[in-house]
Amino acid sequence: MTTDEATTVRARPEPIRAVPVRHPGRWIAVAVLAVLTAMFVHLLVTNKAFNWSFMVDKMFRPPIIEGLLRGTVLMTVSAMLIGVGLGVVIAVVRLSDNPILRGVGWLYTWFFRAVPRLVLLAVFGNIGILWSRVEFGVPFDTQLGHLFGIDNLQLRLFGFSSRDILTGFMAGLLGLALSEAAYMAEIVRAGIQSVDEGQTEAAQALGLSRGQLLRRVVLPQAMRVIIPPTGNETIAMLKDTSLLLYVPVSVELFFQLDAVGKRTFQIFPMYVAACLWYLFLTSILLVGQYFLERHFGKGYGTAGRARLRLRGMAAETGGGGNSGMVGPS
Repeated sequence: MTTDEATTVRARPEPIRAVPVRHPGRWIAVAVLAVLTAMFVHLLVTNKAFNWSFMVDKMFRPPIIEGLLRGTVLMTVSAMLIGVGLGVVIAVVRLSDNPILRGVGWLYTWFFRAVPRLVLLAVFGNIGILWSRVEFGVPFDTQLGHLFGIDNLQLRLFGFSSRDILTGFMAGLLGLALSEAAYMAEIVRAGIQSVDEGQTEAAQALGLSRGQLLRRVVLPQAMRVIIPPTGNETIAMLKDTSLLLYVPVSVELFFQLDAVGKRTFQIFPMYVAACLWYLFLTSILLVGQYFLERHFGKGYGTAGRARLRLRGMAAETGGGGNSGMVGPS
């Protein structure tokens, strides 16, 4: 070995002295957040305006619990059920090949997305001004009677007084549900359009009807796209039930809390109680949304794609779906 070669072998680079990157900005942000948190906790503990004992005593009274269950929860569930069902129908109408149906679907979504929900609830709360009675039968019966020379022609089967059927709860339900249907129609339409067209063509080649195609092929795959925004809409609907105060709907959580606050001149503690109740209910919905998203998201994402790839490799090598390489789905 020559001298030059020996020198090359013996000469080794010095070890790298890795210096960790310092982030002083992060520690400053943590310090600021710690101070703000301490100030907030101090405010909660020392400020007598919260009146915690009064608030805890009042927020669990029977009228409040009744407003929570019969007003907020029942209204949220009912409005979402109607909104989702009607939204699916409107989404299908908007995707129809018939231009008239598409126009009607677009007009519906345009109107109910353009008008604020508070305004809609105020309108539906006073819609009884238009009709003293709501009756069912042959439309334009009186006008048809005049056309054929028949005075006072009545072709009506039954009817109700508008005061009996258009109660505050029903008016609020109509306002929230019809508004929600417009938003759900766009969510469902986007979910349907996210499904590859090859799926539809394959289902049509198998002879499936349009209804079967939607129920068995398109909607199950579209649920992965539909579920997350639907969960957000449900949470928004839960919070929007507080707008029923302006219909008014007396059997509702925020209405009852507001009434207690005004009656006792303790407005602020009752508004804090409303915040706590809505935080509690929203947290429950967030947990449910998480599990729904995880259920309908199976087979998607990094882990899902890896499982599908391994299953494909196992099938190609003759291992089948029970290959030891593939874990349970």
